[in-house]
Amino acid sequence: MSFRARHLLGIDHLKPDEITTLLDLAGDYVALNRRTVKHADALAGMTQINMFFENSTRTQASFELAGKRLGADVMNMAVAQSSVKKGETLIDTALTLNAMQPDLLVVRHPHSGAVNLLAEKVNCAVINAGDGRHEHPTQALLDALTIRRAKGRLHRLTIAICGDIAHSRVARSNLILLGKMENRIRLIGPATLMPAGVSEMGVELYEDMREGLRGADVVMMLRLQKERMDGGFIPSEREYFHRFGLDAEKLALAAPDAIVMHPGPMNRGVEIDGTIADDINRSVIQDQVEMGVAVRMAALDLLARNLRAERGRAAAGEPQWT
Repeated sequence: MSFRARHLLGIDHLKPDEITTLLDLAGDYVALNRRTVKHADALAGMTQINMFFENSTRTQASFELAGKRLGADVMNMAVAQSSVKKGETLIDTALTLNAMQPDLLVVRHPHSGAVNLLAEKVNCAVINAGDGRHEHPTQALLDALTIRRAKGRLHRLTIAICGDIAHSRVARSNLILLGKMENRIRLIGPATLMPAGVSEMGVELYEDMREGLRGADVVMMLRLQKERMDGGFIPSEREYFHRFGLDAEKLALAAPDAIVMHPGPMNRGVEIDGTIADDINRSVIQDQVEMGVAVRMAALDLLARNLRAERGRAAAGEPQWT
């Protein structure tokens, strides 16, 4: 299997064959997770620490479940009650974690680049569970697996990503991954919610939702991230839904077999009509949740394999990571 990464900090450093390797393994874990007995031993004897500096439901729960199903000892650090809230620096936190001898560290942090900094200071494999506006690699990977299973392929599709692009690490990771897999990507949203320099990313830009959705194979809606907004990015939620919310009338312009996605949590009636979100013939939102556990199992498994190999080389006095 081709997967060379020591950490999973973003999508940018992954090659297409590594993405395919991870998705193929995740497919095996989908099958495992649908069995009565859902346990494997890929992480037996290893310790996984989940450290979330931001609140999370889906991501933290799925990483915890993924680690436990693979046989790891899993600890969730309550950051809100930790020394970080008492003024401890991120470097001191890394040193403290190192002393606990973890094998896998899953981190979500509100500041872009914080997870990369931690990865430089610890002696274990690190997975980025979302950092600021930077990246959310496992979300992009689970989205990719969902698309591949629903459409039968992950290349040469027309994919519309709609809404709050500027504040979305999900959008950024998906842009990188879907671009690597040779897809046609359209970004749809108000100019106030488009990131600077987006015109140089090799994508098509639309401010007209109806025009942007025309013929799309995949419609990926994004949450309005009001907690990251510090100004008047939209006139009102009602106006936003009228122009950029997904409803039956707008979706009718996409391909007849187009699928609808959303990373959650959804603001029904703001980003997406509840009837569309619950339509089992078009919506794959619940599939995304299921794929999330499998993708995170695959990521933990592959990083653990590389970590064991690295430690084996170190024990034998051979060259390690460069």
